[in-house]
Amino acid sequence: MTYDDGRAVSPLGDRDADLLAPGRAGSPAEAATGDTAFLRAMLDAEAALTRAQASLGLAPAEAARAVTETAVADRFDVSDLALRGRSGGNPVIPLVADLTAAVAEAHAPYVHRGATSQDILDTAAMLVASRTLGPVLADLDRTAHALARLAAEHRDTPMPGRTLTQHAVPTTFGLKAAGWRSLVLDARDRLTAVRGSLPAQLGGAAGTLAAFHAYAEADGVAHPEPGVRLVGTYARELGLSEPSLPWHTLRTPLADLAGALAFTSGALGKVAADVLVLSRTEIGELSEGSGGGSSAMPHKANPVRATLIAAAARRAPALAAVLYGCVAAEDERPAGAWHAEWETLRDLLRLVGGAARDAAELVAGLQVHPARMRKHLDLTEGLIVSERLTAVVAARLGRARAKELLTDAARASRTEGATLAEVLTVEPALKDLDLDSLTDPTHYTGAAGTLTDRALTRL
Repeated sequence: MTYDDGRAVSPLGDRDADLLAPGRAGSPAEAATGDTAFLRAMLDAEAALTRAQASLGLAPAEAARAVTETAVADRFDVSDLALRGRSGGNPVIPLVADLTAAVAEAHAPYVHRGATSQDILDTAAMLVASRTLGPVLADLDRTAHALARLAAEHRDTPMPGRTLTQHAVPTTFGLKAAGWRSLVLDARDRLTAVRGSLPAQLGGAAGTLAAFHAYAEADGVAHPEPGVRLVGTYARELGLSEPSLPWHTLRTPLADLAGALAFTSGALGKVAADVLVLSRTEIGELSEGSGGGSSAMPHKANPVRATLIAAAARRAPALAAVLYGCVAAEDERPAGAWHAEWETLRDLLRLVGGAARDAAELVAGLQVHPARMRKHLDLTEGLIVSERLTAVVAARLGRARAKELLTDAARASRTEGATLAEVLTVEPALKDLDLDSLTDPTHYTGAAGTLTDRALTRL
């Protein structure tokens, strides 16, 4: 195959250098989910299986050592495995053939003994996920620590609260940052729980473990339930959880992982969404520490980190939906549903890993502009605290009269360019009120400080 200009194209096409994926480029998640990482995980699963069988007397110790020593990723050609994997529909089949050929003839029968391809690839996926989540969780911790600092520093920094895009009542940036941190900690806790429950997979051809019983009987190994015992030993070899059942078509582990990853992308996406809004030129209450440039407009400092996080948050739910859809898998091993998971899971891990990296960088360098926040509190000339005045005036004039008075006063304030306090001074029933203080938005942040303090006690 050639390009239009005659240049040759390799059978696998151009190597992906993440040209169109700046969110994941260079992230720990990218390296932890690459083809070599999956190959390494599959080889780790194969070696662990032989070691587990050896520990139960189902394989010679020499075979376990030989397979472990041979199961090294750089001994195998990833590109060749990818192409040969097409014939059987998965890369485990050619990998087993190559691994078997690479060990001494005496040990070859103990490679992949009793397992099926899905056992190895599912287990490898769990290993890759666990290894990827390590740096993701570290980045979430970095983000949470930086947000705790911002929340404490700006505990009492007033700013407009906005609902449905409009000024609502005053809040504080400390409370907003504490809210962001709460979501990040929720994501951390969910991912931590999921990571701790990621299971090994071992069921044999149809999830009955029958082959392990057959081999034990043929070898004269008298173990009660050798297959069941092997599952636990295998999981411990890998540092994964022991499943109660083979989960070839019981895809709870993938669904739980998908849900936690999608939630994490959304939690980080909330932070990004707020930063994007508040860093608009006409708002300018926040700015990224080192904004990105523009190819055409030298004056711009774009909120690039927030943009990349927002992009991930829009893609992740759809990927999680694919993994949820794969739960409806037929028979004891499915055609298509299992195969649809591989790239989807990798993409989801990469998206969330990149977003976590970007969030840690974003929050660490985030610049807060309290003067702009204070200025915006005065944009509506006191109307931002109309809720407070409603409560005060209703106590004097009744709810109906208070609503009528404040509605008229708000209209007059907007049309006459006067402050709400100035408009209300003509009302005799309010003459003794300190309207300047009542309409000062910095005096109406409610329990924001207390709520921020309470949020920051969470570890």
